[in-house]
Amino acid sequence: MYTSREDIGYDFGDDSKDGSKTVQPNPNVDGGWAWMIVLSSFLVHILIMGSQMALGILNMEWLEEFNQSRGLTAWVSSLSMGITLIVGPFIGLFISMCGCRRTAIIGGILNALGWILSAYASNVHYLFITFGVTAGVGSGMVYLPAVVMVGQYFQKRRALAQGLSTTGTGFGAFLMTALLKYLCVEFGWRNAMFIQGAISLNLCVCGALMRPLSPKEVVNEKYVVRNNSEVNHAKALSHSTETIKSNGVLNEEQEKKEEATNEEVLDSVQRIESGGKSRSGKNMYGLCILKTVSQLTVTVRKGFGIWYSSYFGAASLFTNRVFVAFIVWALFAYSSFVIPFIHLPEIVKQYNLSSQNNIFPLTSIIAIVHIFGKVILGIISDLPCISTWNVFLMANFTLVACILILPLMQTYISLAVICALIGFSSGYFSLMPVVTEDLVGTKHLANAYGIIICANGISALLGPPFAGWIYDITQKYDFSFYICGLLYMVGIIFLLIQPCIQKKQPREKSTEEAQV
Repeated sequence: MYTSREDIGYDFGDDSKDGSKTVQPNPNVDGGWAWMIVLSSFLVHILIMGSQMALGILNMEWLEEFNQSRGLTAWVSSLSMGITLIVGPFIGLFISMCGCRRTAIIGGILNALGWILSAYASNVHYLFITFGVTAGVGSGMVYLPAVVMVGQYFQKRRALAQGLSTTGTGFGAFLMTALLKYLCVEFGWRNAMFIQGAISLNLCVCGALMRPLSPKEVVNEKYVVRNNSEVNHAKALSHSTETIKSNGVLNEEQEKKEEATNEEVLDSVQRIESGGKSRSGKNMYGLCILKTVSQLTVTVRKGFGIWYSSYFGAASLFTNRVFVAFIVWALFAYSSFVIPFIHLPEIVKQYNLSSQNNIFPLTSIIAIVHIFGKVILGIISDLPCISTWNVFLMANFTLVACILILPLMQTYISLAVICALIGFSSGYFSLMPVVTEDLVGTKHLANAYGIIICANGISALLGPPFAGWIYDITQKYDFSFYICGLLYMVGIIFLLIQPCIQKKQPREKSTEEAQV
């Protein structure tokens, strides 16, 4: 059955099934090994997101080495960052079949391989394949499990846990920029990429730390003590999720039939294996191979069934209207966050603020405050009287207001204040997995969040070129902020409209029943 917000602690008023049961909490949920998961996710954000934030160092080296245009060379880092997010839905398939731990370990190897092969690049197009695609796919295979595992291990303090783990992006931006700059100066960019590939193998260690919870531990962890505002909001959003739940992601009878068929296949293999002990060694090896292939087939079929049903089945995630609105929001949100990093140098140069900006760059203000924003917004969201959804919306409104106001600022102090607000409000990125889990449940967090980061990846790929195209037409950076800000506002309006629709539908239905 489809996992709704009931599975993560929300109370919909139906206590007939679980209200009278007292479940012994698992020590590893919200404590114990859960903090090792946060550490693992923190290191993943340093090694992946931090490295991608520092690609400007390598971009300068590639420009000197290959003598290509800036636009063509910039596609190397854009591909790596975009593909890391765009492959999210397909990584959800790997997680359904192999689990988070194996997916992350394979991704760590692939990411390291991409860095190492890029050290032997002879042209920019070679880097498209080795760094943009290979390292990008590997990064995606580690990034999504790192986010999903934190969501599985935390219930009461999910927002704080996600906030702490995602601060690795800010720390990584500082650490990896300094490291790559040092390595390029001392050893050259090729050896620097080779060394960075070796460092990236630590992603496999981070993946090994992602110890999975058993199904019973994931399902039975229900914490009734929730804040009233979140409960009320859950009721407001529950109609779309309950509709999906009533349909079911996989029909229980069909699922039982498939499991029975799979068990029969494995039982038959085991009977043949037990009856063939007296046979030759070759036959025994063949039976072992057959058994392994059968088990692998069962795992793949089950994982693909869950993945396919989440996207294309009768109870697809896309039947959840609030989640669809969340996807529309994600298509516009990430590009609006990137725009200031692109045009701030031009703003500083136009208003003759270069001397002040060199002392303390405005982009550094955004990065530093962004770290604190993630943690503080996570702490606020976990307060008993605060709704995560409301904090998420308020942060979005603050960010879009700053994007629209920034072109009007003409002094360093005013720009610094706006940049600080941008950095703090953009800390809502740590709340995205929490909001996604609230919408679809823990069971489908991997597939759902894969779609969200895919939308962010499309935004990251198309947003900067779109802003550059607007600048080429208008010869003013102002319009880039205004247009992207308005598109961002459209996404926020989608988030506001859908919960109102969900509130009206149950009321209309109850009115019709009363008339009958």
